[in-house]
Amino acid sequence: MSAHRALLDQVDALLEVDGPLPIVQAGDPVLRRPAARYDGQLDDARLSFLLAAMRRTMREAPGVGLAAPQVGLSLAVAVLEDGWPVDDEHARAREREPLPFRVLVNPAYTPHGTERVAFYEGCLSVHGWQAVTSRWRTVHLTGSDEHGHPLDELVHGWPARIVQHETDHLGGRLYVDQAEMRSLTGPDHALRWADPTPERAAQELGFPLA
Repeated sequence: MSAHRALLDQVDALLEVDGPLPIVQAGDPVLRRPAARYDGQLDDARLSFLLAAMRRTMREAPGVGLAAPQVGLSLAVAVLEDGWPVDDEHARAREREPLPFRVLVNPAYTPHGTERVAFYEGCLSVHGWQAVTSRWRTVHLTGSDEHGHPLDELVHGWPARIVQHETDHLGGRLYVDQAEMRSLTGPDHALRWADPTPERAAQELGFPLA
């Protein structure tokens, strides 16, 4: 069986799932392999159905982004959306603003400027855990959308964090690869660190903040 046929069969199997797609968890090799560049391997109907299924899965998880490897597909495609309510204090501290639904195809980013910011971050493929992760405050995003239209833009604040997180997935990287592991909190303690910034967590757990 050709690799292309195998991919189509894999996508078709996912699209038969009744409900949100299963999310692959850390330890699965697909999360550690650079995703294959998307070059039109899927016809328009399959791509449309896949993106809709990924969007539903992301929303119901719930999350703010989902990359194709997280549903077992080695394709450089990700969906992003952040419309979850957040109080004004958290929004200001994290530079978090609504991020309308969008698709990234073959995305790449480079830092714009030298400023980095550190906040707690989680991942649907590392279920229940969070750790403080330093990210570029502003990035230059390139790639294309699902229609093939090129992307060339600056992304700032919390949306930039989401872009970096999901693009890293497509390179076989997880946020824990660069997180401050002394800050790691499990499911029973995550809400303890629901402060706008991680300063209190840094003091109590004894880790540095950049």
